[in-house]
Amino acid sequence: MEEASGFRKELVSKLLHLHFRDCKTKVSGDALQLMAELLRIFVLEAAARGVCQAQAEDLDVVDVDQLEKVLPQLLLDF
Repeated sequence: MEEASGFRKELVSKLLHLHFRDCKTKVSGDALQLMAELLRIFVLEAAARGVCQAQAEDLDVVDVDQLEKVLPQLLLDF
């Protein structure tokens, strides 16, 4: 399932552990798989919304500007 998600479990684990207050906190394999899937969906949705925003602005390329415009609503939706 790691290949399908696009995010390796080691990366997801490292990202989570960077924000834990207790360094002894453990994350189960199922939780890592769930977080990897959530990250995959979040990135795909951000890309899709960025494309829609670029099209609305008659642009051929999605730039950081379009992602910045869709990010507030995207974060509220997640």
